[in-house]
Amino acid sequence: MMTFTPAVYFPVTDPTWIFFLVLMIILFAPILLGRLRIPHIIGMILAGVAVGQYGFNILERDSSFELFGKVGIYYIMFLAGLEMDLDNLRKNLSKALVFGALTFTIPFVVGVCVGIWWLGFGVGTSLLLSCIFASHTLVAYPIVGRYGINRHASVSISIGGTMFALTVALFVLAGISGTYKGELSSGSWLLFIGKCAAYCGVVFFIFPRIGRWFFRKYEDNVMHYIFVLSMVFFSAALAEQAGLEGIFGAFLAGLVLNRLIPHVSPLMNRIEFVGNALFIPYFLIGVGMLINLGTLFSGGETLMVVVVMVVVATVTKWVPAWITQRIYGMSVASRQMMFGLSNAHAAGALAMVMVGTQIELSPGEYLMNEGMLNGVVIMILFSCIVSSMVTEQAARTMLTSEDPSDADARRRETERYLIPVANPDTIEGLVGLALMLRNARRKEPLVALSVVNDSSGSPTKERLCKRNLERTAMVAASADAQVKTVLRYDMNIAQGIIHTQKEYAATDIVIGLHRKTSLMDSFFGSLTESLLKGTHRQIMIAKLLLPSNTLRRIVVAVPDKAEYEQGFVKWVAQLCRMTRQVGCRIRFFSTADTLKHLQATVERFEAKGLAEFSQLDDWEDLLLLTGQVNYDHLFVVISSRKGSISYRASFERLPSQISKYFADNSLLIVYPDQLGEDRQKIVSFSDPRGQTETQTYENVGRWFYKWFK
Repeated sequence: MMTFTPAVYFPVTDPTWIFFLVLMIILFAPILLGRLRIPHIIGMILAGVAVGQYGFNILERDSSFELFGKVGIYYIMFLAGLEMDLDNLRKNLSKALVFGALTFTIPFVVGVCVGIWWLGFGVGTSLLLSCIFASHTLVAYPIVGRYGINRHASVSISIGGTMFALTVALFVLAGISGTYKGELSSGSWLLFIGKCAAYCGVVFFIFPRIGRWFFRKYEDNVMHYIFVLSMVFFSAALAEQAGLEGIFGAFLAGLVLNRLIPHVSPLMNRIEFVGNALFIPYFLIGVGMLINLGTLFSGGETLMVVVVMVVVATVTKWVPAWITQRIYGMSVASRQMMFGLSNAHAAGALAMVMVGTQIELSPGEYLMNEGMLNGVVIMILFSCIVSSMVTEQAARTMLTSEDPSDADARRRETERYLIPVANPDTIEGLVGLALMLRNARRKEPLVALSVVNDSSGSPTKERLCKRNLERTAMVAASADAQVKTVLRYDMNIAQGIIHTQKEYAATDIVIGLHRKTSLMDSFFGSLTESLLKGTHRQIMIAKLLLPSNTLRRIVVAVPDKAEYEQGFVKWVAQLCRMTRQVGCRIRFFSTADTLKHLQATVERFEAKGLAEFSQLDDWEDLLLLTGQVNYDHLFVVISSRKGSISYRASFERLPSQISKYFADNSLLIVYPDQLGEDRQKIVSFSDPRGQTETQTYENVGRWFYKWFK
């Protein structure tokens, strides 16, 4: 009779079966533990404990866990830098430095005292243990991303404090290692500082330029992803060569590539998808496989070390969060968020304890023994559990504590973008522009439209229109955005767009700039002119010569009295969103009175730190702005329909001036909403570029004024 012997089959060593079982864990662990309301991160770690050598010994922790685990922790740190709101970080930099100093100093001092006077460790061991307490890893950061609050002030403070504490801890670790290895001297310290300075110079000055060149040169999505991943690992490798940890290099790579990868772009969606689906879970499972829960029940010195480490690591991370909250008058949820993100110990702690196990004090005696290694690993488990639970609770509290009036206003606010597609070369640019302009919290689908003219339609034209709609759907799906595709037959293209806008209640129409086909053709084309006469909704006419993520500045020309238009606040909010997404600066040119309203509105949408304001009183000639708009800038012109309060006769020369002075620049012309008090009445149906008696009187009056002056 055959008997089943687990030792014959387990642990599994075949790579195919290992990968299959890991995928099953990634698939089912969140499902099973989600019913118990256990965060996914904890579920992955507990699954690793169960299948590891200290659990049921199902899987062997082979080189694949080391490789994918390192990629996973790099991914976590890279995403933390990539999704950080740099403007928010600049505004909260002092708070982040204060929190970073507290979250390093308090655990470090308490750790040294506890190690020497309570646990009886030597000075070197106590210093290394203090570095472990002082550093932390953003293991719970994926929770923040899932709830969509990664741009909250407390999150920026936590990330800034994390990098400060980790950097100082790595410097102390380098000093401890150099002391015991006999490598510490003034020359070695100068060499270390020189390497770090050279590394930071390469990352901050060369990486952004290489990235901007690559994204402008190549358009293939796969190449974009491979390029980004290679930059992350190159930065991590350079950091290790400089004497720092690779996780520090991965974070810096995310920081410098932040503005080149907008949050709503297809590339960002791919980066998050691959990391959250494979690399990060692999890392968490690998961490769980290192944990030996049996040491908790073995009693003796190991149990006391574990208990002391867990208590000290938790309390000394809560106190800095509490002090920071009290100093700056922050909310309780913000304190919980700072504590939750800064409490987890993972990659940094593992790296430091591994360094300690390799430093030999005497034959057979190391700076950190096996008992301390087990204590650190179990501390990682408990800290990750506490970190995940507190972070998730804080995230829920932040979302549910919003001002109800603000929530009602957002619910009343509807944004639906209509994108007429005709040229396949402009589809990706128009979709990307719409995604960066719209409110990220609103999930209204985009409407992609292709119109077939009834009088000149043909099967070939219909197939081309369907192909363009399929292409639009693919581009939107790659950015995780919904899109409704509409193929419409109408008497002409303009009427098709107008009817679709009314049927789908579209609030914004994004179209590409008309290409002149003859000398008699106008700059905007008859289509645009018909749209301006036939709809009162906002129309944005775009000519994008460069990928939007490589733009370095947005220059906006605003006419006098634009603040009195119905759509003023709307387009300002949209440009502020785009500025934050791209991570560039925005500069407004207008009259003194209009600039005051612009400043107040920009501050309302929390983009004041990125905005600049310059006075421009003469709209007669846009030549004055040619020196302010470079090839890598986006030039935005706020125009208006005839009959509106901000309309100027100089708008008649707008097409010729743009084609003459800004032919080589990316361009966006905005015609804001013009609604009456009943929000149905159209202010003006007149030809926006036709001559009228009003314009003639204005020209005559201006001539007399200049003559008498």
